[in-house]
Amino acid sequence: MDVSVYFNPACSNCQTTEGILRERGIDAEYVRYLEQAPTREDLEDVLAKLGTDDPRQMVREKEPVYEELNLAAASRDELLDAMTKHPILIQRPIVIVGDRAVIARPAERLLALLD
Repeated sequence: MDVSVYFNPACSNCQTTEGILRERGIDAEYVRYLEQAPTREDLEDVLAKLGTDDPRQMVREKEPVYEELNLAAASRDELLDAMTKHPILIQRPIVIVGDRAVIARPAERLLALLD
């Protein structure tokens, strides 16, 4: 099973997700997106796998930079550009299995992808 996770090691949901995958014997690729920001193409791919075209579905609106950049009224393009420049805006963890993905908040949401 090809599994990748947009991962922040300081995030408790990410840690729980990692534990669930480990318990199931699933070896995943952990993408430390804060260190290596995803490209616009990467984000478009994740959106498609999430089954949406709306980047608001994966934006962390409570991050201070969201307000600082005045993203509440931002367009789709502006949101995607902001997420590539400020990856802290991306929800986590995002678990990708093949051509499907889920934002694992809570972490147990990833179970639907594994069964």
